[in-house]
Amino acid sequence: MFERFFGLTAKPFGKTPDPSFLYESNQHREALARLEYAVEEKELALLVGDIGSGKTTLSRALIDRIGDARPIILLINPRLTPVQLLRGVASALGIEPAKFRNDLLDRLHAKLFELYEAGREPVLIIDEAQLIPSKATFDEIRLLTNFQLDDQNLLSVILIGQPELETRLDRDAYAPLRQRIGMRYSLGPLTLDDTTRYIDHRIRVAGGTRNPFSAEAIREIHELSGGIPRLINTLATTALLDAFGEDVPDIDPSRIEAAAREHRMEAARG
Repeated sequence: MFERFFGLTAKPFGKTPDPSFLYESNQHREALARLEYAVEEKELALLVGDIGSGKTTLSRALIDRIGDARPIILLINPRLTPVQLLRGVASALGIEPAKFRNDLLDRLHAKLFELYEAGREPVLIIDEAQLIPSKATFDEIRLLTNFQLDDQNLLSVILIGQPELETRLDRDAYAPLRQRIGMRYSLGPLTLDDTTRYIDHRIRVAGGTRNPFSAEAIREIHELSGGIPRLINTLATTALLDAFGEDVPDIDPSRIEAAAREHRMEAARG
């Protein structure tokens, strides 16, 4: 709608986790490097961050970097019983369903060993892992890490979720799983400098040759969003639409304030 007006070829602040728009702040770059290391070492990894902090986009960037080298098992709705979890993993690996759990585990082990011999150990990524309904399902995840040889695991497991996931795993009852976590990282909000670079980066990726947001407007975006990328996207998109509707090529703080009021985000200030 507004793309041509601002000299863009795509929407710069979309809501989908498009890895091509990933802005690699220092912390996002480090998180991605740690995730890649966890995959290479076939570790159990934990990535946490607030809603909208970029966790899912990071996971999609990781999937892009892995490419066809390894099978990816991506679970985005982890409200699963232990058996449903096993069936989901088995289905993603092309394993025929089994009536009994032990038979399913045997087939999983055989498939994982087959993939190991081919040098293609799979990666299990569980997004929104804070929604896993029971300790029993977490225990099943832990048992999946028992598929191993003497010197290495047969698959990588990456748990991605909101901070309450880490709080939950810190309880004594989850110690057996927690002790197997080989990598963990917590994403924080963007700084003002990173917010500036983030907006400029996404404008450029979307084909823009000039950034329509003034420095003052970006400062307002950062303050009102708290440096959370998803909220930055919401404010920026609304401001672009507002400016387009009035045929104004530049965006000042007043348009950001109006966008914040529209989305009930005034409370984010401070």
